[in-house]
Amino acid sequence: MHNNTILELAHGLRGGEFTSVELTRAYLDRIASHNPALNCLISVCEEGALQEAELADRRIRAGDDGPLLGIPIVHKDIFCTDWVKTSCGSRMLDNFTAPYDAHVVSQLKQAGAVMLGKANMDEFAMGSSNENSFYGPVHNPWKAGSVPGGSSGGSAAAVAARLCAAATGTDTGGSIRQPAAFCGITGLKPTYGRVSRYGMIAFASSLDQGGPMARSAEDAAALLQAMAGFDSRDSTSAEQPVPDYLSALNDDLKGLRIGVPKEYLGEGLDAAIAESIQLALDEYVRLGAELVEISLPNTHLGIPTYYVVAPAECSSNLSRFDGVRYGYRCSDPKDLEDLYKRSREEGFGAEVKRRIMIGTYALSAGYYDAYYLKAQKIRHLISDDFRAAFEQVDVIMGPTAPSTAFAIGEKADDPVNMYLSDIYTIAVNLDGLPGMSIPVRPVNDMPVGLQLIGNYFQEARLLNVAHQLQQVTNWHGAAPAGFE
Repeated sequence: MHNNTILELAHGLRGGEFTSVELTRAYLDRIASHNPALNCLISVCEEGALQEAELADRRIRAGDDGPLLGIPIVHKDIFCTDWVKTSCGSRMLDNFTAPYDAHVVSQLKQAGAVMLGKANMDEFAMGSSNENSFYGPVHNPWKAGSVPGGSSGGSAAAVAARLCAAATGTDTGGSIRQPAAFCGITGLKPTYGRVSRYGMIAFASSLDQGGPMARSAEDAAALLQAMAGFDSRDSTSAEQPVPDYLSALNDDLKGLRIGVPKEYLGEGLDAAIAESIQLALDEYVRLGAELVEISLPNTHLGIPTYYVVAPAECSSNLSRFDGVRYGYRCSDPKDLEDLYKRSREEGFGAEVKRRIMIGTYALSAGYYDAYYLKAQKIRHLISDDFRAAFEQVDVIMGPTAPSTAFAIGEKADDPVNMYLSDIYTIAVNLDGLPGMSIPVRPVNDMPVGLQLIGNYFQEARLLNVAHQLQQVTNWHGAAPAGFE
C-alpha cells in the first residue's frame, strides 16, 4: 500500500480493499522500522492517528468522499497542533503544546487526513540541511550520511522513504523545494498569501509560506486543494478564488513558453545536473512547449538580499521567546535580566543566534538605511526582473539546487557555502511567486530537482506542467533502496 499514490489509496479505501485503520497501521509500522535511522519524525502520534483513522472509516462507510479522507500524512513541526508538541526543532519549544490547530492542520483534518506525526526540521526553519535541529540531523533515505535538505528535510525524507502518503512543509527561501530536490519528491511553494500562515510559527513573515510535499504533482494538487484559501485570521491571506487543481492537470502544453534563465545554467551549477535539466527541457519540447532564453540579471543579489531581510524579520519574530510566557526557561535565574539572557542563550541553537544577531544589527540605528532599506530596494529590482520575464513566457524553469545532497557535516562550518544551496530558490520568496520542484534524471544515483516558477496564483498551471512531464517519465516514481 505504501507505494500507492494518494488517489490510488483513496480508490482502495472507497472500494473496500483496505480500511484507513489498516493503512495507518501499515505506515506506523514503517515508521517504527525506519525512523530510528532516518530521524525524520520528532513526534509519532500512534494513538491519535488510529482514532482519526477510525473516524475516517466511519465517514467513508456513511458515503463521505474526498481524495484525502483516511489518508495518512505528516505535518512539519512548525504547524501548531492542539494535542501534540510543536517544537520547531528547537529546545526553546521542546515543552510547548499549542492550545489550537494551525489553519493548515485544521483544513487537512476537516478533509479527513490522518496525522501520523510531526516532522523534524531545521530549528525555527533556519537552514538548508536539517542539521540545525535540537533533535539531531535527519538522514537522506537515498544515501546514509547525506543531508535531506532543509528546513523541511524531515517532511521530504518521510515522503521519500514511504513513511507517509504526503507531508506539509514551509518555504522561506527554498525550504520546500530544495529538500524535495535532494529527496526526489515533488514540493510546491504556493504564492505568498495562498495558504494561511495562522498557527505556522513565524521565521520571516514576509517570506514564509506553507505548501504540500508529495510523490507526484497529482498528489500535491490534492493536498493544496485542502490547504489553499482565504483565512480572516491571517492578515496576509489572499482573498483569491481557489481553482480545481486536479481538473487542470491534464491540459496539454502545446504553445507553452518556457523561460530558461541564462543565469541559472552557468557557473556554480554541477555539469551533470545541467545535463539532467536539459533532458527534462527536451521532454517539454516534445510535449509541444517552446524554450525561450531569458535573463534575470539580479539573481546574484538574491542571497545577500535574503540574508538581510530574513534575519531582520526573525530578530523581530523570535523576540517573544524570552523564558517568561512559554517555552524553555533557564534554571535558578539571578534576576530578570539573567532569565532573559540565559533562557535565550540555552534555548536557541547556533544558527538561530547567528541570524538573530545579524538581523538585530541590520535593524539598529545607524545601519537600517545601509542594510535593511537597501535590501528592500534590491528586492524590488528582483521583482521587476520576474515581471519582465513573465511578459515573454508562461513559466520559468531551471535547477532547484546547484548540487545533489551533500554529506552531513560537509558544510556545517561554512555558513556562506551552506547558504549558496538556495541560490536558485531564494528570489522566488523575495517576490512572493509560486515555485515547485519535481524530480528529473538522477546523478550518481542521487535525486535532482527541476524548478518550475510561475506568475502569481498560477499554481494550477505549475501543477499541470509538472503532471504532464510525470505522465511521460517516471523519475518521480523511483524509491530509495531499502524503502521500496
